[in-house]
Amino acid sequence: MRYVFPVLMLCALAGVPAAWSAAEDSAPAGKETAVQTDGTSEATPYVLFNGEDFEGWKLFLPDETVDPATVWTAKDGVVRCSGSPAGYMRTVKKFSNYKLTFEWRWPEKGGNSGCLLHINGEDKVWPRSIESQLHSGDAGDFWVIDGTDFNEHKPNKPDDRRVPKASASNEKPLGEWNKKEVICSGNTIKVFVNGLLQNVATETTVNEGHIGLQSEGAPIEFRNILLWPVPEENLETKADAAPAQDGS
Repeated sequence: MRYVFPVLMLCALAGVPAAWSAAEDSAPAGKETAVQTDGTSEATPYVLFNGEDFEGWKLFLPDETVDPATVWTAKDGVVRCSGSPAGYMRTVKKFSNYKLTFEWRWPEKGGNSGCLLHINGEDKVWPRSIESQLHSGDAGDFWVIDGTDFNEHKPNKPDDRRVPKASASNEKPLGEWNKKEVICSGNTIKVFVNGLLQNVATETTVNEGHIGLQSEGAPIEFRNILLWPVPEENLETKADAAPAQDGS
């Protein structure tokens, strides 16, 4: 099932966006209600993680003998991931044209993880997608995975899949919560880390799919995973200039 923003003409005739209506019916209201100034809807957000369990998510590990409950737990509004073995939790539904926000922190040492955008194809490590990096010190980088691409990915070497963030790391000290905002609008992706625009991808070769969070080597925690629609009139139609690189 595909979960797309904006939505179908049938519901437009009724004055109600179908996907948004369904989201409100299937998830509790979010706590974050501030007016949005970035082109997203001011509607109540769709709560991707309900704070209690993994309803609406698939927990994937390539080794089927490993119990996902030993890797991911949900309690008191927080997802806790052990980081081992490698795998990911992803939404059951597919999404497009949205603003995704979530918080993450490293409860112990820093490590590696990422947010997988526009996941398509088979579940594997790692699936076809564009990764918004969470590796400590590198949050804001992009990585292309399994053949995805975009304008700003111009590698010096054929196997270089990374597009560095624009500015030096603005992550908070280990143990503190960071916030990531990802705006997927048409074939453009913008990534903000703690309020700073760190990367832009334009003319992406994928523009819809599942959303995933990686288990990749170190304990990590997530909370407040929310989604807002980007209305059709605010979709990106031209490539925006990426933020200037500072050489970091």
